Amino acid sequence: MEILSSSRRGYAGEDSPASAIGSGSASKYKSRLDNRSNKLSFYQSAPPLEVSLEDFELFAVDRLRVLKGLEDALSRGKKSEELESLVSELWRKHMRTPNAADMIDKDIISHFVLRLVYCRTEELRRWFLQMETTLFRHRFRLEPPDAQRMFMEECKLPYRAITNPEFETVKDKLGQVARSLNQPLPNADSIFYKVPFEEVPELVAGRRVFLQNGHAFVPMNQLAAIVVGQFRSRLSKALVLTNRKWTSTIAEKEKDRLTPIVETLGTWYLGPDYSKPNDNTEISLKDIDNLANSSFPLCMRHLFFKVKEDHHLKHGGRMQLGLFLKGVGLKLEDALAFWRAEFSQKVGVERFDKEYAYSIRHNYGKEGKRTDYSPYSCQKVIMSTPGVGDHHGCPYRHFSEENLRAALGKMGVNGITVDEVLRKTRERHYQLACTLTFEALHACSCDTGINHPNQYFSESQKILQAKNPVSESGESPVTPVKSKRS
Repeated sequence: MEILSSSRRGYAGEDSPASAIGSGSASKYKSRLDNRSNKLSFYQSAPPLEVSLEDFELFAVDRLRVLKGLEDALSRGKKSEELESLVSELWRKHMRTPNAADMIDKDIISHFVLRLVYCRTEELRRWFLQMETTLFRHRFRLEPPDAQRMFMEECKLPYRAITNPEFETVKDKLGQVARSLNQPLPNADSIFYKVPFEEVPELVAGRRVFLQNGHAFVPMNQLAAIVVGQFRSRLSKALVLTNRKWTSTIAEKEKDRLTPIVETLGTWYLGPDYSKPNDNTEISLKDIDNLANSSFPLCMRHLFFKVKEDHHLKHGGRMQLGLFLKGVGLKLEDALAFWRAEFSQKVGVERFDKEYAYSIRHNYGKEGKRTDYSPYSCQKVIMSTPGVGDHHGCPYRHFSEENLRAALGKMGVNGITVDEVLRKTRERHYQLACTLTFEALHACSCDTGINHPNQYFSESQKILQAKNPVSESGESPVTPVKSKRS
């Protein structure tokens, strides 16, 4: 398919991974898919649709909310039945439109936009493949059997149901498998599909199918394994091809239009805005050391004590920590005083004022374009790539296990919790590892999960202040963030 603008053709081709984009004045996409009989899709090729740039981005964000919700549920070990219920809820909340045909279009458009976003690195491709496959699996299972069979026929999958004579020859063997799984015995009305065994590895590994001459006999109630395997295989190949097109053609040709949107969506944060302190609160320099110990997440705590130790941070570390401090309520004057006090011990006051003070004022929107920059989200921190001598990034991703264990110990996290945190990091569930750390330190659950360093700080302060209210003397065992209104 092709991308169009009001003045020129962007790129074309049947397998292009983006929806057609209309001119900036277009407010509604034009559907040509009203005759689709099934709401599921293998997303083989982008449809001939026109969509505004606004919808291009909004649709992708809505789908991203579904995938992120699914990721959080998976990392928390939700059962299959819970996941199916969650998929229904997430889809209804974020993807539903008043018109059924429009919802199908939104599904396809959003998939292709995110395919473009997540094709760009091996890690992004791996995440998108896992989440989209999981989403498809549970959406397929929610369909009635007739709709599942119709979908297979529409997609022309190379599988056929066995005939009655074939069924009779293997009936006893199929019955043995059913008995071992405590399932009803098959009869003449039962439907089985004969597929190469290597295409249903999870069923073979779980001994849930009968094998004969290199083929697995898959019952109708296990049909998802066949279809999901095809979905995953096709999407995996498509992501690689999309990456080639992105790097060779699309990124450069669309550098002034789609490329900025695509690159932004890759680190999109879906939670509250922390560009300004919540609840009109602020922190003071005299309290900052205590707050770092009690309420900073590990990524910011590490940077804070590194600047205290080395009296210097490279640009990536200054940006990550500086915007975080701004978000938790450190005023510009105090921020300049904090960085000056540390850096001057290594580079001197004059050099600090000449080389570093401008960037701090810039982060607060007082220099340059006067942009009020937002603190980094967990996703942006995780996706950063610290080099030699850098200290920014996510410790759960970028630290060695030995260094992470030591850092957690300094925070007061020990024993079984550390082992569980390390297990989550090996599984690449970095935000859940941070959530487990938060829960261990605060002795309470965090059902929403940690999605932003400033969220960690805010939630920590709420819990600590609730546990340690200010006494009649006006003192508190913890250092509370003070309100600007007080």
